[in-house]
Amino acid sequence: MPDTTTLPARPTLSLSPSRAQDFQSCPLLYRFRVLDRLPEPPSPAAVRGTLVHAVLEALYDLPAGQRTLESAIGLLAPQWAALVEQRPELLTMLEGLAGSGEGAVPGDEAAWLRGAGDLLETYFGLEDPARLEPAARELRVEAALPSGLVLRGFVDRLDVAPTGQVRVVDYKTGRPPGVGFEARAMFQMRFYALVLWRMRGEVPTVLQLMYLATGVVLRYEPDEADLLAMQRKIEALWAAISRAMESGDWRASPSALCQWCAHQALCPAWGGTPPPLPEASPESPAASAEAPELLVEDG
Repeated sequence: MPDTTTLPARPTLSLSPSRAQDFQSCPLLYRFRVLDRLPEPPSPAAVRGTLVHAVLEALYDLPAGQRTLESAIGLLAPQWAALVEQRPELLTMLEGLAGSGEGAVPGDEAAWLRGAGDLLETYFGLEDPARLEPAARELRVEAALPSGLVLRGFVDRLDVAPTGQVRVVDYKTGRPPGVGFEARAMFQMRFYALVLWRMRGEVPTVLQLMYLATGVVLRYEPDEADLLAMQRKIEALWAAISRAMESGDWRASPSALCQWCAHQALCPAWGGTPPPLPEASPESPAASAEAPELLVEDG
């Protein structure tokens, strides 16, 4: 028997719902984010989503009787300060908000926070947090498929009823999907449901997307057959990613989403040239085929 202690560690192959959706929308975007790890300027929508998520997480640290809209609004400033302390470059984002429809002028943090407060007000119109006791918030979930692929991500909120029923909740600060695109919007939730099923051996009862910009709530009740189909879809997606890894063929897929892409200057579809592919090693991003999550991106 060989001495396995001398063998190099096998890199973990992992995938999150965000990066899975990147590859589905544009393989080249997946490459830029995962292999090249190109920096991206923070977008107002992403930062606002991150801030509102942080406030809603912190809100449930308060006693039930103190979970009011006023308390949530009061959490905005300290949570924003904590976010800026972690990422000082976010302050420069405010300089480009004039005339953008984001409800702020250059450097006007108060107006920026009021815009986030509007989303919180919508949230309180959808449910009363004083009546809820989440089983988990910002829960890191991770499970391996039979192929060895590790699925991972963060669930905004997990509710467990006294009867044992499980509800997976995700907050969205962007617009809800148009008619006919609900299934695509639910991809992330079905991904999480699959991971939770593999972790706990139980299919979540309800998947719930809460769109705080409009007050729309989407719900879906998965079953085992649905999650098995989701697993097959993810395995097929990973096979496509693996083929691209082997061939180095990362093609651009131009679409309406290109207008929000930070990498147009390097994209062949826009007359650019991608940088050379990075060298792969057991410690490199290419080996793990995953990258740290960016700021919350809401669609």
